[in-house]
Order: sequence, then C-alpha cells, then structure tokens
Amino acid sequence: MQELQIKVPATVPQDYTITIGTGLLPSLWPKVESTFARHSKFVVTDANVASAGHLDTLLAGQTVPHFVIEPAGEASKNIETTVAIIEAMEKAYLGRDTVVVALGGGTVGDMAGFAAAIFKRGVPVIQIPTTTLAQADSAVGGKTGVDSSVSKNAFGAFWHPAAVYVDVATLQTLDDRQYRAGLVESIKHALIADREYFDFLESRLDAILAREPEVLEAIAGYNCRIKGDVVEADPHERNQRRMLNYGHTIGHAAESVSNYELLHGEAIAIGIVAAGLIEVEMGLSEPQRLDRVRRILEKLSVPVKLPAHLDEKKLIDILKHDKKAVDKWPKFVLISDLGQVHCPDGKYAVDVSRDTVEKVLRKLS
Repeated sequence: MQELQIKVPATVPQDYTITIGTGLLPSLWPKVESTFARHSKFVVTDANVASAGHLDTLLAGQTVPHFVIEPAGEASKNIETTVAIIEAMEKAYLGRDTVVVALGGGTVGDMAGFAAAIFKRGVPVIQIPTTTLAQADSAVGGKTGVDSSVSKNAFGAFWHPAAVYVDVATLQTLDDRQYRAGLVESIKHALIADREYFDFLESRLDAILAREPEVLEAIAGYNCRIKGDVVEADPHERNQRRMLNYGHTIGHAAESVSNYELLHGEAIAIGIVAAGLIEVEMGLSEPQRLDRVRRILEKLSVPVKLPAHLDEKKLIDILKHDKKAVDKWPKFVLISDLGQVHCPDGKYAVDVSRDTVEKVLRKLS
C-alpha cells in the first residue's frame, strides 16, 4: 500500500471594484470591453429586464450573444435553466476566455454566477444589479446557486465577481412591490451591523420610497461596505458571514412553503420579525425594539406575519432541510442590540429550541 500527500495551495487572494452611480448603464459597455478586452462576452438577463430596455441600453447597438431567462423570477431558478444557459454559451462557440455579464436582479445574478462558476470549470462574471435586492445584497459576496425541488440554493458555489456596477437609475423601472420588498435586505444590514444606518433608513424613508437618486446611492454605499467587510472577514461562511443570514432561516422556509408567492424580501421581513420574537423569548430584547423594527417594515408595506394558508408542519420540515442545519435543525442568527449581532463564545449562529421556534411561528400566524 502506498500513501501520498498532496498539498493544495491556498486560494489566490482576489479583489474587485464596486462602482456606484446614477446613469452608468448607457456608457458602461465600452468600459466592459476595455477592461476585459481579451475575453468574449456573454450576457445573462431576464424577460423583465429586457422589456424594461436595460439590455438594449447596456449593449448600445452592439451584437453580443446573450440569454434571456423566461419567465423571470424564482420559478426559473433551477438546474434546468442553468443547463440552458451553459448550452447557449457552447452553441455560441465560447470557451474559457469568456466573461459572463449578469444584468438583472438577484435571481439573474445567482444563476449567471453559478453558470460562470461551472462553465469550463469557471470563467469570470460581472454583476450589474438592477433591483433593490440585488444592489443591497446578492451582487456582492460571491454566493451563487439555484434551487432544488426541496429547498432554496441547494446547488451552488462561491464565485466572486470580477467587477460590480451599481446604477441606481435602473431602480426607476422596478415595480413597486419588488422595489419595497428588496429594501428589506437594507434593513437587515442595518440591524446586524450599523445602528446609524438604521436611523438613516428610518429618517429618510419617504425619500427612499420616492426613489431619489442621492439617497439610493447612499444606501448602496452603506450596503456594499457592510457586506464587503463581512465577506472579507469570512469569504466562505465559516462563521462570521452567517450574520448575513439574519431573518433568513424562517424567511427562506416561508418563501419555499409559499411556493414563491412571497417575494424574497417579503419572506425575509417575516423572518426578521420571527428573529425579533425569538430574541424577546430568549431575553435578548425588550418588545419595544421589535416594535420599532416592525414599524419600518410596515411602512414598506411588506408582510410581518405568515400568510394564513401556510402549513406550519411544512415550515418545520423545510427548517430541517436548511443547508446550514446540524442534526436536522438549524442554528439562528440573532441580535443583542440594533447594529450588534448576538455572538456568544464567538459564534454568529446559535441554538434555538424547537419549542421556542414553534411558539414564535404560532405568534406569526
């Protein structure tokens, strides 16, 4: 018998630039062409983004191979769509010298990033987020993936973008429900990392809802700094990065059980309230803090309770399938104060009993 030890070198450090502004899209393609001059380009977008005119604006008359996801949204976020994207790239005779350009919301970014991660064993991806959700969260950090028939993001890879371009002007074409729901991720960032940011969101909510460019650029800056700092500290979610999952454990379960009738941000709003109720049950918070959080969510017109038809047993079953579950039960991210994650013994996700979770779910119904 022989035994050989193979030493795999550590991942090469990388960095990327996030560019934030208003009206970037019309002049962006020449920059992509010059920055990635040695790469073939392939754009992934969806039917909603294309119909809003953003694909035509980006390409500015250039003929570039592309794939339009249809229907737009979570219903298409599966392995079959990923295969279709990759086969479209192959039919365009693209190889390892390709850069994938993701133009759209979180679903587009997740799928395009995942396709880039596995095409020819990995090619670069540029993220151009066009929704409040993607600009706040999913375009930064390198999490990519698609859903299985059982749970969210069951297939995936960490694949950091080569560049991110945030044009807040694209938010003007977003429908009101999607716009408001996507803002929940901004609230989550404030809750876990920056009390002053939470105060800013509360005080400027009217301007935010009016989609004033200056305040939208400020929000994008806050979000990218918060998420960037966390990802730098823990790029592969070994511990600290789990804080970004605040509200997501019960939120993802509610999203799945609703058969995606709930938008992601709407489900996370419910999950944030659930986390707040758990914090009260565990003595980490007084009810007044949760009341303050609930008020800003209600001003966004996002749900703060579970829809009446959701099956609690199915919710519990989905929680058992959570991708971070240990012994068929997830750990939960909680906060001890606005802007401060509860982190006993340096652990950013903690045990919560099933009895406590079931009690909270009854209060959410």
